[in-house]
Amino acid sequence: MIDSHVHLDDRKFGSEVEAIILRAAAAGVRAMVSAGVDLESSRCTLKLAEQHPSVYAAVGFHPHEAAKMRPDDLRTLRSLAGHPRVVAIGEIGLDYYRDLAPREVQRRVLQEQLALAAELGLPVVIHSREASQDTFQTLSQWASEVTPRYQGRPLGVMHCFSGDAEDALDYVALGFYISLAGPVTYPNARMTRDVATRVPLERLLAETDAPYLPPQGQRGQRNEPANVVAVVAEIGRLKETGSEEVACQTSRNAELVFRLPPDTDP
Repeated sequence: MIDSHVHLDDRKFGSEVEAIILRAAAAGVRAMVSAGVDLESSRCTLKLAEQHPSVYAAVGFHPHEAAKMRPDDLRTLRSLAGHPRVVAIGEIGLDYYRDLAPREVQRRVLQEQLALAAELGLPVVIHSREASQDTFQTLSQWASEVTPRYQGRPLGVMHCFSGDAEDALDYVALGFYISLAGPVTYPNARMTRDVATRVPLERLLAETDAPYLPPQGQRGQRNEPANVVAVVAEIGRLKETGSEEVACQTSRNAELVFRLPPDTDP
């Protein structure tokens, strides 16, 4: 399995990162993408990717941190993104739920990072919360401009998708993949479970967003990449295909989106 989104640099993991990576491997997680949320976080997650063969990095400014980004930071992100262990620009996007940065600043910073991704030919990892209209409008315009440049490669991932199935399918049509996390295991998360059912398996990814959003049965606890097993299993139940097929297909999807080396195990 591949955990397509985690935050290994988060302070909630403390000094346990090595043990967490080992537990993930024991659970069958062969790779994970750790996403930055600002410049310091991006540097830290890249360092972890350099140290651990199973870890890849995404670098970027989360919408919560958008007000912190300065012009020099964008140049530094460009430099970081040239590292071979960096596989995406992210976590970027819009968040109108918490509004921790002014909305106009969020939109500007998102546009700047989308332009950086297009310049480098990297996929993007998108966070969108209570901002569906602006997010789709922005990504739709961006996709119309850059799709030829990506030459059929995926444009990116809608991380921890929280919209409805119709919205998800609209993003799929633009060239994005839909990533599902712990909420798909919550009995009351009907909209997310409907997304898992209706979006083709060939366009789904599995993630934990650890240390956040643990699966049902562990809610209130710190999440970690090994728990992507529960996400995969629930998608398998909802699609009535079984977890093995979901594990294989979501891993192939992650390899395609992030251009990861394929699994060479027999």
